[in-house]
Amino acid sequence: MGTHHYNLSEQFEFTGKVKALSIIGILVGIGAIAYGFMGDEVSHERTFANLLLMAYYFACVCMSGAFFLAVQFVAQAGWSASILRVPQAMAKTLPIAVIILLVVVGLGLYTHNLYHHWNAPGLTDPNSPHYDKLIDGKSAFLNVPFFMGRQVVFLGAYSLFAYFVTKWSYNEDLNGGLTSYQKSFKYSCIFLVIYGFTTPIFAFDTIMSLEAHWFSTMFGWYNFAAMWVSSLATIAVIIILLRKAGYMSWVNNSHLHNLGQFIFGFSIFWTYVWFAQFLLIYYANMSEETVYFYKRFNNYEAWFYINLIMNFLSPLLLLMDRDNKRSENVLLAVCIVVLCGHWVDYYQMIMPGVFEFGTKDGAGFGIIEIGTALGFVGLFTFTVLTALSKKPLIAKNHPFLQESLNHHL
Repeated sequence: MGTHHYNLSEQFEFTGKVKALSIIGILVGIGAIAYGFMGDEVSHERTFANLLLMAYYFACVCMSGAFFLAVQFVAQAGWSASILRVPQAMAKTLPIAVIILLVVVGLGLYTHNLYHHWNAPGLTDPNSPHYDKLIDGKSAFLNVPFFMGRQVVFLGAYSLFAYFVTKWSYNEDLNGGLTSYQKSFKYSCIFLVIYGFTTPIFAFDTIMSLEAHWFSTMFGWYNFAAMWVSSLATIAVIIILLRKAGYMSWVNNSHLHNLGQFIFGFSIFWTYVWFAQFLLIYYANMSEETVYFYKRFNNYEAWFYINLIMNFLSPLLLLMDRDNKRSENVLLAVCIVVLCGHWVDYYQMIMPGVFEFGTKDGAGFGIIEIGTALGFVGLFTFTVLTALSKKPLIAKNHPFLQESLNHHL
């Protein structure tokens, strides 16, 4: 098998039904968000919580697309050279996701619909009846300027890398040679160090600080595992659907096998971190820690078990078999389950944290949740496929392209 079998100038055309459906999804999302904001105060909080959930999910998947690129460059991986355009499109979309997340977080801070456990007036004032000694002790870290500053710096750094690594790849197509690849390798090494140290802090800030009285040092890695698996599943879904539409004929079952192995392995890793966090808190039985799971057992019990079924049992049982990893239909089904499962995972992280302890107001599931999710799925589809349609679907001058085109396991 060689390059002469394939059209290395093949480009994706983003038209027709897929484009129309993505736009419809965006409009449905706008309608659901407007519906939520037209309701009472509880609906406002619920809408903000869903906006945070989907904006965070959107940003995490795109961030991890950039992370996927960096891993491939640092590992000098050959198998993935022919599929890099898909994570590149996700990385190229990251600035849009970043702006949306910053707007949601900023408005949530300003209106006190998010982060009100540490951002409400009087919590750090010893003379206030609302004074909270624990929050006051954390106020050097959890204050609005420093909080938003970290968000901007971290997300800005990820976006900057995403911009340059995609630019160098396209330059490689035009100019050939190893200059662009060497730049990608060098800066990927730097990016992985930055990303590894900052993503746990990013998760602490954006999600864990919703419940500022509780903390877990494993929470950052738990979130990292979730965003990485979600991104891998997204890459696999896009590639499989492109193949079904007649594109990327160079992708074979061995490429799918590699993606399936990653999804299987890191689903197990996600479960390991989840269970380690849960077991330590359960065994220690300290009230300031168990309150996190107490909320989720009482008001969100069904979601708690659905989370484990979708994110652990499904990939474990369905991707353990070698043939299933190499099957388009099975891998596609598992990836969709995993993507929905991590929506449930984020729902479990966010909803009990936004709503006051002991209430069931946040346990609702209806128009706001479904509509907001559909809106962001439509937005993600529109932005990523638009980016994907701008350049050829294969990096034709990648130094390891021949290895990828002849990849067989």
